[in-house]
Amino acid sequence: MSPKQYVRSLGGQVFLVLLIGVALSACLALGLANIRRLADLDRIHIDRVAERVMDYVILLDRAPAHVREEIRLKGFPGLHPPRGTEVTTGVDSALSTETSERLGRPVRAFNANPPSCLPYAPSRLFHTNTKCWMVYTTLKDGSTLKLATFSPRPDTFAMSPPDAVFLSILGVGVIVLTFFVSRMVSAPLQQLSTAARVLAEDLDSPPVTEQGPTEVRQAIRAFNTMQERLRDNVEEKTRILASITHDLQTPMTRLRLRLEKVTDSALRSRLIDDLRSMQRLVRQGLEYHRGSEVEEPMVVLRLDSLLESVIDDASEGGADVKFIERANCDVEARPEALRRCFSNLIDNALKYGGQAEVYVRQEDDRVHVHIRDRGPGIPDDKIEAVFQPFCRLDENVSGGVGLGLTIARNMAQLNNGDLQISNGAGGGLDVVVTLKRSTPSDLGIVTSSMPVHKEPAAQPSRQAGRPKTSAAYRGPKLSVVVNAIQRP
Repeated sequence: MSPKQYVRSLGGQVFLVLLIGVALSACLALGLANIRRLADLDRIHIDRVAERVMDYVILLDRAPAHVREEIRLKGFPGLHPPRGTEVTTGVDSALSTETSERLGRPVRAFNANPPSCLPYAPSRLFHTNTKCWMVYTTLKDGSTLKLATFSPRPDTFAMSPPDAVFLSILGVGVIVLTFFVSRMVSAPLQQLSTAARVLAEDLDSPPVTEQGPTEVRQAIRAFNTMQERLRDNVEEKTRILASITHDLQTPMTRLRLRLEKVTDSALRSRLIDDLRSMQRLVRQGLEYHRGSEVEEPMVVLRLDSLLESVIDDASEGGADVKFIERANCDVEARPEALRRCFSNLIDNALKYGGQAEVYVRQEDDRVHVHIRDRGPGIPDDKIEAVFQPFCRLDENVSGGVGLGLTIARNMAQLNNGDLQISNGAGGGLDVVVTLKRSTPSDLGIVTSSMPVHKEPAAQPSRQAGRPKTSAAYRGPKLSVVVNAIQRP
């Protein structure tokens, strides 16, 4: 699966959403943690400044009057008398409240411009990283105290960079967990999607295993119920069709015997022709029914031999059928069903085109069987319609009831293949049956070791220019190159 296809899939979208969501959540959590860290640092910073101011005020309160002025002039670590150049920018309510609570007296603290508060600082960087206040309060003797204090700004304490090893372990863990969750969500749905595609080709496919979340289990259970009802519906319809066509055999036989007693020969001939049309309809109805209930096992067979057998049978009746190109390969198929498919297609080509040409070509693991005729072809807008049961485009052509191509496609699909038709470039119709090519490695065997049916003696070919092979398919005799290992 390409990256583009993975992104479009449910698993890929869940993976990306979870991964991006976790990454954004981690970044948001880190930002909130940093904000909380700065708030805690600011609170600690205010506490320390308030404690320093409190200690200084208490020292002045306890000092004798003649010593107090000397202490005020000398200042205190981080405190000094105002110089008169300070520029205040507003009240700091947090420091004012904290200091007032500690001293038990009113205190007003103002934010001050660091350059005006500290004119003799060693550098501009010191001003940038320092916070200053002007504090006003009263001593116990009622005198007013003004002082300037400063402290490093709390936001200058940058957060240390995260450890690379920690980030790597965290990133890998998040990616692995996200991928596992996306697989856990998408796997049951992918299984259901695969089962839906298989159901389109085989109603008898095994039911889907119910697994995954409750909603997915309910969807799988509904799908299995739908498959069972579809299968029952198809079986019921085919049973009805089989019963009708089978029950018609006896009255039609009696009718044929009674028609022979009609004295008017012209009338008798017309009535017998009508009866034959009815019998063809019944026979093809039975064949259509048998095609939907094939229990024939899958075997490995030589495709060229089966085609030669079908062509020989058609040529025995004087039909013009040519085997132009062979592939010399094996396919895994149901022999009788595949034979009926090719027989119907060749009969259809002879009926509408007067002759048939057969080509077999390989492409990767597929084999394409082309059956071409020289007939009028089919209008492009009617190509899919001819696969519908009882569809006949040319009512003037006798001998059919419109089930030939329907049965042929059913037989092809029973062999895990497909059937497509198109109009040839030089006229006529090109019918292509696509089958899966079988190789020795697929079955763990060697082709040369497969049992081969040997003809008693070399017989001359019924069709000039077509060599006779030693392995052939002979319909009911089952003289076909098959593998001893059969698959259900």
